[in-house]
Amino acid sequence: MNHLKLWLLINTFFITIITTQTLLAQNQIPTTLDGPFKPVTRRFDPSLRRGSDDLPMNHPRLKKNATSNFPEQISLAISSPTSMWVSWVTGEAQIGSDVIPLDPASVASEVWYGKESGKYASRGKGNSTVYTQLYPFEGLSNYTSGIIHHVRIDGLEPETKYFYKCGDSSIPAMSEEHVFETLPLPSPNAYPHRIAIIGDLGLTSNSSTTIDHVIVNDPSMILMVGDLTYANQYLTTGGKGAPCYSCAFPDAPIRETYQPRWDGWGRFMEPLISSSPMMVIEGNHEIEPQVSGITFKSYLTRYAVPSEESGSNSNFYYSFDAGGIHFVMLGAYVDYNSTGAQYSWLKQDLNQVDRAKTPWLVAAWHPPWYNSYSSHYQEFECMRQEMEALLYQYRVDIVFSGHVHAYERMNRVYNYTLDPCGPVYITVGDGGNIEKVDVDHADEPGNCPSAGDNIPEFGGVCHINFSSGPAEGKFCWDKQPEWSAFRESSFGHGILEVVNSTYALWTWHRNQDIYKDDSHGDQIYVVRQPELCIASTLEVIS
Repeated sequence: MNHLKLWLLINTFFITIITTQTLLAQNQIPTTLDGPFKPVTRRFDPSLRRGSDDLPMNHPRLKKNATSNFPEQISLAISSPTSMWVSWVTGEAQIGSDVIPLDPASVASEVWYGKESGKYASRGKGNSTVYTQLYPFEGLSNYTSGIIHHVRIDGLEPETKYFYKCGDSSIPAMSEEHVFETLPLPSPNAYPHRIAIIGDLGLTSNSSTTIDHVIVNDPSMILMVGDLTYANQYLTTGGKGAPCYSCAFPDAPIRETYQPRWDGWGRFMEPLISSSPMMVIEGNHEIEPQVSGITFKSYLTRYAVPSEESGSNSNFYYSFDAGGIHFVMLGAYVDYNSTGAQYSWLKQDLNQVDRAKTPWLVAAWHPPWYNSYSSHYQEFECMRQEMEALLYQYRVDIVFSGHVHAYERMNRVYNYTLDPCGPVYITVGDGGNIEKVDVDHADEPGNCPSAGDNIPEFGGVCHINFSSGPAEGKFCWDKQPEWSAFRESSFGHGILEVVNSTYALWTWHRNQDIYKDDSHGDQIYVVRQPELCIASTLEVIS
């Protein structure tokens, strides 16, 4: 079996490389085969603003337009190659000192769907729930959500357009018709058209530009790598959000959150995620502590993920297939130690990946392991030390993260050493949130963080001095690290277009380029080399 898998992988590689070489000859886009690249920094454009205020709740893209029990905040998420989650909200959320939760059973959860507009041959039913955000402090407002519905529709055909409505037909209160297209089945020859990667989005005017730009790029699916709404930049009474919470609200008894921002974000995103599935993973801004030590309630309740389908049974980490790509979504704010449940699940999940069917292996989590900005520098070094060897062993191809509000693409790296079999790490925490873009680099004079800086909101502190290489014995480099290929402080998003089993085009789009034709901030073909990096993979399979 080992020799058969080796033959299949190498045979696929040589079949596709001829086509790809022809493609590359037609343009000048660099590939990772040309690397490692000399580090490049593009400075922040001083003609741009580093940030902008949040959109108000009465903004047309945030205010509620649905009436009574009609659906709003409609979203999609992949359940399996032949099934999809449809989620939405009905009823009125409440905020105040005394809130009474709605009865989830009072409104049914139905999805009508079919392959022709206006003709819905299939029906799906699901479940509904509400959640509360409660605070045991005088003067703080409590919140209870509208009714949140989740319906899993199955029996879907691949690469097929479906029309659907959701709601409760007995009221009647059904939504308008929406449409989505299913993704290809796992195969080395079929891939999603485009995959949008967004991090640290928020709800500012910059966020609006990001989403407008994403919509123009017409993605098949969206990877949201944490920090969705930034509802915790507010007091519970609302008002104006702050770029720095602790600066604006030093006397707050707890990290408060204004939950209606979640509702505004759901409305803001609906035009995109009601037609393209969005796969989310938690960030630190989703922690949202409340009474009795409860955390992550909004994140865990509002958006569906294939946790049971992938065997994790936890919304904090899961996996799924999209054509010939296997995605692994990891949680940085739950136990990631090698003795824990997440690590055990990850090892089992990776061991089950068939690279003959899904040649590409892509991972995502919120805080980056490789980061040359001062912000969050070495913040999740503990997680890297626990998990990096496992991901390297199974030859993960690309890793996406956010958290740092800037863009950075790494050379292939493992354990801080340039390695042709290491993943390409990419940070896209530049979605546009209220906390502004990061501009300081840890390798520049006066910008190296102290040992007491960048303490993670979960897990331990494992800050290290480098043990080898040009920065040996130092906590920070004195120049841009060799593993950092390109970095720029601008808002934007990324698009991944997998061409075949060995080549994928990565493009980072800057917000300031939205009205320019065929313009981008960074572009490269990521190239898999299974013939070079196969040895340890076969050892794992055996």
